[in-house]
Amino acid sequence: MIFTIALGIRFKTVIIYECVGVWITASPTIFSANSAYFNKTPLFNGAKMQAIIDEIEKQKPIYPPHMLSKQEKDRLIQRGFLGLYRWYLDRSQTKRNWNPDRSFDWRNMSKTHSPEMMNVLDGYYAVEQFAPDYTSEVVKLTRESYGRSQFHLRWGSEEEKHSDSWRNSLLFSGLRSVEWIEEYTSVLREKAWTLPFDDLKETILYTVLQERATQLNYMGLLKIARGESEKPQFAGDTDPVLAEVAQTIAVDEAAHYNFFLEGSRLFLYYYPEETLTALGNVLKNFMMPAHDLLPEYDKFVKAVYDAGIFDFRTYSRDVVQSALKNMGVNSLKGMHEGIARLRQVPAMNGEMRETTLMNLMDFSVIEGFVESLFARIGQYESEIGFTEIAPTNFAKHSWAIPS
Repeated sequence: MIFTIALGIRFKTVIIYECVGVWITASPTIFSANSAYFNKTPLFNGAKMQAIIDEIEKQKPIYPPHMLSKQEKDRLIQRGFLGLYRWYLDRSQTKRNWNPDRSFDWRNMSKTHSPEMMNVLDGYYAVEQFAPDYTSEVVKLTRESYGRSQFHLRWGSEEEKHSDSWRNSLLFSGLRSVEWIEEYTSVLREKAWTLPFDDLKETILYTVLQERATQLNYMGLLKIARGESEKPQFAGDTDPVLAEVAQTIAVDEAAHYNFFLEGSRLFLYYYPEETLTALGNVLKNFMMPAHDLLPEYDKFVKAVYDAGIFDFRTYSRDVVQSALKNMGVNSLKGMHEGIARLRQVPAMNGEMRETTLMNLMDFSVIEGFVESLFARIGQYESEIGFTEIAPTNFAKHSWAIPS
């Protein structure tokens, strides 16, 4: 029986050995030139065998199969973001290309909304006034990543439409004057929002939670505008125009959430320990954006809470637990306990790397998510012609820790 061994494939020179009746590993501790087997085998005795072993050892990759180098992991993540951005842009322009002024029948918006509803609309408009900061701050952080920074420019343009829509809702409600809106806007624009995190992984994980929470807020408003609220103070707030506005913006926020979720999966797959640690830090310090910049923020929060739109239970169940599940993280409690037990172990190249209990995350689930993303990107690239020039290909990564 003849086995062909290809070693050193990470190098320009590919060394191929054909060995009769035995598989030679790259470890001289298993097969030695002085072993009884090789002393009895004429083909492999003496100095010739030792020379083969020495050559194999020199050519041995520093990473085991599917354990990628940092450079290769970073390249795959950036190619993933670029492909995801192109796919997202196509969907955005063909499926969700709406205009905040012309897409809604503003003249027929209800003029009898409750004070409680107006407090909610005031708050939604206020939060969106920091869209220039949300965009510029993250673009500065991600500008070296073409796909990720390009997406944030697109994301900012969509958030700008949300701001325009909530402004129109105040104006056409008939319950906020032009002067009041301009003064309110001026007060809001006096302050600037800054990033709560300056780490790339923490920032994208934060936006996963934030976008999901924002989506659920607007879905809660949609329920009220459809006349489905059980709260008596909102009995007169049925409004088909406002319902259409809330639904349209909620769909955008769902698309944003999915982009950030896909990006987070890339980091989780290729850098699991670092990303889990970042996720723990984000969860520990999470606050909705601009909470410290809005005038009467507590009044806004109370209005949202009293309306049944969003509360701590919603955040825990429908934001955190849902996001963790979609990231392949098994449980919040298990994640925190696992992070506490992070330890340093030696990698194949002798450097130290972190590891954690693999039961924190479902490897097959995360790998399936990432592989599916690359397949979707590949399908889009084949339609455009990118596959013939610069295809985006998936590469497996092993989480196995060498002993």
